[in-house]
Order: sequence, then structure tokens, then C-alpha cells
Amino acid sequence: MLASNPCATLPTPDNFELLARLCKASADPLRLQVLRVLKSNSFGVLELCAIFNVKQSGMSHHLKVLSTAGLVDTRREGNSIFYRRALADATEVGAELQSSLFHSLDEIGLDADIQQRVETIHQQRAQSSREFFARHADKFRQQQELIVDYRQYADSARDLLLGGTLDNNTVIEIGPGEGEFLAELAPRFKRVYGIDNARVMLDQAQAFAQRQRLENITFIHGTSADALQQGLRADAIVINMVLHHVPSPAELIEEAATLLNPGGRLVITDLCSHDQNWVRDACGDLWLGFEPDEFSTWAQHAGLAPGNSLYLGQRNGFQVQVCRFDKPATPIHTQHIA
Repeated sequence: MLASNPCATLPTPDNFELLARLCKASADPLRLQVLRVLKSNSFGVLELCAIFNVKQSGMSHHLKVLSTAGLVDTRREGNSIFYRRALADATEVGAELQSSLFHSLDEIGLDADIQQRVETIHQQRAQSSREFFARHADKFRQQQELIVDYRQYADSARDLLLGGTLDNNTVIEIGPGEGEFLAELAPRFKRVYGIDNARVMLDQAQAFAQRQRLENITFIHGTSADALQQGLRADAIVINMVLHHVPSPAELIEEAATLLNPGGRLVITDLCSHDQNWVRDACGDLWLGFEPDEFSTWAQHAGLAPGNSLYLGQRNGFQVQVCRFDKPATPIHTQHIA
């Protein structure tokens, strides 16, 4: 006679129904491909229609099935709704099955055509951001101060970056803006890299460095992906008020984790989730801030361990989060969620 498992979940009809919905939702090739595409991305229904060449009514049906099964979540960004993978709650029935499903999907590469359509959407988002900064570079400071003044978070970002033991050979700032934080980095690291895909902003950062006589900084016109291709590695990386401008924040965190040396450190400063849709036009934002668990989930998926976080309230109602993530000297087990 088999012994019963004292930790087993009680066999209620609702639990069986939950598992049945999960299995049904994952029993369709298109829905599996949607989940694979959402590994480290959030897309609207029309974007998913373009990626998979499917009519909106059909895609909406598939997304409803995935949502009912708890495999995708929605997030409102102004007037738009974006879909992303749901986080697996370890206490829920089916969490282990969901995590295993995501892990299996992530082992499968995307078809070349689908990957190209995903890249096209990323390029469109990135182009929109570059065009905004090209038009408004001369007003960058005023526009940023509508949300948060650099001085409100600079000290916190510096302290989280430098606290504890850290090699000080090489640091990268992704998206240095006008270059002010470079003045914090240059005296404390032997080599500093500033990376930006907007030429006009990179020129401003370079001009700032020249005025401040910061002579150990190399500027790269490009992205973190370009830095990876060049074989660049760093002991520390800073991403201040950038992620809400980039096409795929999760992918940027993953690339930053790859750029880090073992024992390295990533510090992210950005807005908490908000509903101020006007920042899209006024400040060129693609995303209306982020929930704290989004950064933690993306970082852990990239093999980083969460460190300290600070939350800074602003009088205008915005809240800023400053988060530190460490890359262990030896790899850690990552959760297969996005």
C-alpha cells in the first residue's frame, strides 16, 4: 500500500479544474509560441497579431484562454494593454507545472520569421525613442525634472553601487543622459564606458566629460548588445532612468547581466508604476514605470541576486526605486519565468 504524502494539496474539484485549464491552454502550438515570445517581452494584442500574422479576433481568443489559465497577465500602459507572462506563485496548484512549461519553451528557439517580426517591433520602439531625444535634446533637463530631479536619486544610486566589496576596474553606464553621473564614476573606477544609442545625447555626455576633465571615459554609440559583441565586460553597471525608454527592459537587464563579471553589481534607478500617461508625449517614455517585482523577476531570470532597494517619494506624486542586483561569483539557480 502506497503511503500518502502529508504535504499533498487536497484533491478539491477546483484544483483539478485549475490544472485542466492550464493543460488546455498549453495544448495549442500558437499559444505556446505566444508564451515563448513573451519570455522577456511585453506586447499589445495588435503587436502579437503582427508577429504571428493572425487576425485580432483570433489572437484575442488565444490570449483570453492563456489569461484564464493564469499563464499571462495584463498591464495597462495609458490607453494600451500589454500582455506578459504571469509569475508562478509557488503556493498555487500548478506552479511547478507552469515553471516547467516556461523552462521547456525557453529551450526552443524562435522561427527566423517570428524573431524578425519581434525585432521589427523593438526597432520601431527604439526609433521612436531616438527621434524623441533628437528633437528634444536641448530640453532634456527640463523634461526630466518634470518627473524627478537627478539630484533626488544620484546619492542613493552611488551609495548602492559602491557599498560593500567591489572591484573598481571597469564600470559601464547605459544611457548616461547629459553625463552627470559619470562624474561620480570616473574618480572611483579605472575605466568608465558610457553607452547610448542616441547620438545627440552621447554628444552631450561627452561634452560634459570634457568640461569636467574626466579623461578615463570611453563613449560608445550603440546598445548593450553592441558592447557584448565587442567583448566588453565590467565590474559594475548603472542604468539610471533609462528602462522606461527602452523597447524591452527585460532584455536590457539580461544583457547587462551578461556584461557583468562574476562578483559584479548592477544598479537600476527608475520610476515605480504610475498612471501619468502625459509623460509619453512630454518625456518620450515607452513604459509607465515598473512594479518592484518586475525588476527582481527579470534580474533573477538573468542570474542576478537581489540586493538592497530604496524607494524615494516625490512631491509631484511619482516614486523612484533604486535597486541593486549582484552577480554571484558562481552561477545561481534561476527561475524560469519572465
